[in-house]
This record gives sequence, structure tokens and C-alpha cells, in this order.
Amino acid sequence: MNSRNYRSLIYFFLAILGASLTIHANLEFIHDYGPGFDIKLFINLANANSASRSLSMDLLVGASAISIWIVTESKRLQMKNVWFVFLTMFTVAFAFAAPIFLLLRERRMLELEEQETI
Repeated sequence: MNSRNYRSLIYFFLAILGASLTIHANLEFIHDYGPGFDIKLFINLANANSASRSLSMDLLVGASAISIWIVTESKRLQMKNVWFVFLTMFTVAFAFAAPIFLLLRERRMLELEEQETI
């Protein structure tokens, strides 16, 4: 197994972990504050104290920077269907979308390397 395939497996595992952990936490939120997903309450609780505010701001700035990089890198590599990454960023979790992009990027890099050897 080459290093790109190995990294792809790691990114896949991290994507599954990111989705699972985030969905689990969101289901706990719905259970505790339900019956639906109150986004206003969720944001208020995410900023309720300095520790949660620190994590929220860290995620906001980090996700913003990575989103810009995803756009530029996907254009540079002429990647297709990157819209899926942004869709999952808002519907599943950033912790899912970022590893999925890295997985797709590894697969594209492998594809480009194979084209060079032909």
C-alpha cells in the first residue's frame, strides 16, 4: 500500500469519526433541549462561557481558512464535485467535510500521478 492510499484510509477514518462524534453530540443536544434542533439555542450555548467561545471561534477561523484553501486547491487540481464538501460542511460537520476533502484530494493526486506515468 502506497503512502497516498494509507493517507486516504486515515482521512476516511477521520471523516467517519468526525461525522459520528458530531452527530452523537447533536442528538444529545436534541434529547436535552428538543424536540427539534433549535439553532439559536445551540449558538447561544456554544458561546455560553469562555471555554465554549474559545472552541467556537477556533472552529470559525479554522474552518474559514480551510474553506478558502479548499476552493483554491480544488481549482488548482481541477477536482470535480467539491460542492459536496461544502454541502456536508453545513449539513453534517466540518469535522466530516475537511477529512473528506483531504481524501478526495489524495485520490485526485494519485490520479494525476498515474496520468504522468502513462
